[in-house]
Amino acid sequence: MSRGKFPNKIIGVGFQKTGTSSLRDALRILGYKVGDNNYQMLWPILHGNYNRVFNKLNQYDAVEDNPWPLIYKEIDQQIPNCKFILTIRESESWYKSVARHIGDLRSPMHEWIYGFGKGLPKDFKQNTIEVYNKHNQEVKAYFENRPNDLLVVDFTTGAGWEELCNFLQVPIPKIPFPHANNKNKERKGKPTLKRRFKILKKRVKYWFQIKYYRAKGFI
Repeated sequence: MSRGKFPNKIIGVGFQKTGTSSLRDALRILGYKVGDNNYQMLWPILHGNYNRVFNKLNQYDAVEDNPWPLIYKEIDQQIPNCKFILTIRESESWYKSVARHIGDLRSPMHEWIYGFGKGLPKDFKQNTIEVYNKHNQEVKAYFENRPNDLLVVDFTTGAGWEELCNFLQVPIPKIPFPHANNKNKERKGKPTLKRRFKILKKRVKYWFQIKYYRAKGFI
């Protein structure tokens, strides 16, 4: 696979709401072409069509957000010399953030991640935190003997350019690290009619997709 101008492809393996937006923005500042959440990849993943998944992955220098953290082993086995970045944060604050972010919109992606019928974190706190902690533990265990291939970083505690750039072996930019705070960007007030209609379309589409995936035994 092509590497572009960077010797290593960067794979963000942290769950959403752990600083993935900050990671994305930082990597873009460093010149990486970054792909973020891609719900369309769930279909080929569940059907075992990894050729399509890796063709999409090959379009970027780096990726983060769903579904990429859930297939880090497959990526590692298929693409040599990748660098993996596990963004983390304290589990309680993470839970509050992800519960607010997902809200009551049930989707196939979150049913896949958190378990069938448990895709709404706000309704399943214990399960959500257990899935989160288990993922982080498994990633650390997988790379236990490969410290140069994994960076574990918590941007909420002040980590930033020094940790990221030392890991990637690139110069530190002379600008502030982009600590994204999506909570401040959330829509306030009553949603517009256009947005309500868009959400309704998603609900209907996701309902049919979940039914199909469940019938196939994928989730």
